[in-house]
Amino acid sequence: MPSGTILVADDDAAIRTVLNQALARAGYEVRSTGQASVLWRWVQAGEGDLVVTDVVMPDENAFDLLPRIKKVRPDLPIIVMSAQNTFMTAIRASERGAYEYLPKPFDLKELINIVGRALSRTKETGIPVQPAQADEIPLVGRSPAMQELYRALARLMQTDLTVMITGESGTGKELVARALHDYGKRARGPFVPVNMAAIPRDLIESELFGHEKGAFTGALQRSTGRFEQAEGGTLFLDEIGDMPMDAQTRLLRVLQQGEYTTVGGRTPIKTNVRIIAATNKDLRGSIRQGLFREDLFFRLNVVPLRLPPLRERAEDIPDLARHFFMLVEKEGLPRKQIDTPALDRLKRHRWPGNVRELENMVRRLAALYPQETITETLVEAELTEPEAAGASYFSGEALPEAATLSESVERHLTSYFGQYGNDLPPPGLYHRLLRDIEAPLITAALAATRGNQIKAAELLGLNRNTLRKKIRDLELPVVRTLR
Repeated sequence: MPSGTILVADDDAAIRTVLNQALARAGYEVRSTGQASVLWRWVQAGEGDLVVTDVVMPDENAFDLLPRIKKVRPDLPIIVMSAQNTFMTAIRASERGAYEYLPKPFDLKELINIVGRALSRTKETGIPVQPAQADEIPLVGRSPAMQELYRALARLMQTDLTVMITGESGTGKELVARALHDYGKRARGPFVPVNMAAIPRDLIESELFGHEKGAFTGALQRSTGRFEQAEGGTLFLDEIGDMPMDAQTRLLRVLQQGEYTTVGGRTPIKTNVRIIAATNKDLRGSIRQGLFREDLFFRLNVVPLRLPPLRERAEDIPDLARHFFMLVEKEGLPRKQIDTPALDRLKRHRWPGNVRELENMVRRLAALYPQETITETLVEAELTEPEAAGASYFSGEALPEAATLSESVERHLTSYFGQYGNDLPPPGLYHRLLRDIEAPLITAALAATRGNQIKAAELLGLNRNTLRKKIRDLELPVVRTLR
């Protein structure tokens, strides 16, 4: 049977009763209080083997008490409970040396399991970082999926483990990567993001590793790569699934040996960076197709984090919408409030563009409508037109009778630019969009000709050798049949 004394602190008598009963049934002795001052007195007297405490107490916030507890009893495990289920709650619990953070409501069985693990070993505490202000919270949401993400991030902050972030476009993968950096032990170093999809394929190795003067035509001087720029900090490799095979091989060598050479260089350069990768692709599927190295995948996928699409956490939409209205007000747009029916309508939308789409809608609502209160009617007006335009060539659905392919492409590009609000897309847009169009076009031609490259080349009006080179460069499957 388990043994030990658990100190429980919560100003809610009902919660204290439930915890007392659950912990006692698990074999522990329990002492409970509704006052932080009583908990502090017990800890000073050397009582208890573990603490379970709420954050908000009537006489003192537990986050103010935790540093004092850790100072007098550094090995005492502390489990923090909170109904303030935000990213910063999880981070502050970790900063102040908590063993674990549990958002309310929580599963009692999970609490009992955590208590058992905490009593069986001592958890090392991390190096505190400067807490962010409330308006600087990088991640918003109180859904169960986001709570799991917050807890995972809190555990990873003080490590250098390589992380692979997966999720649909617009779910906030770079925000998560920045949070891991900004609140981790490399926060004083640089955070260097690289979008693999935005770099021409023949320049990726030079972009990552740098090049020497004269390494290739146009290399008029030595250029530093992203690895060198990120030294001592974090290198974020976004859209890692778009990295060509040659660059994958060099990246694998860096991860294995901790060093690299510049393009045209001969002297190995030691590197000290944390790698965080992200993708919206199924990399295991890419491995099966021979488009991604399996050994590189396992090197990058040390700690996998999945970001849920917005449709899977619709309960977070009201918090996100209010957060974005607050941000745009600080940027100089008029102050707005949004009523409950409007929020309910936002929750019913499917959000194919995820959080980024919601943010851009909020910006439009704040900028284009004079009304101080955003109503369901205004939201409906914004949602209806994009949904109607969504039935296009790109989604595989029938075009409206009056729409040509050119008109559909124009709508698609207008929507694409709209995703970035007042900002511009990453550089390299021309070649990136050409690749996006060229790949499905060639794939469709090969499917229509049942993989016959001679017929496909004739259909496309290309030389057969040109088609073969494009298939190789775009890393397309050679044979694909129509369904």
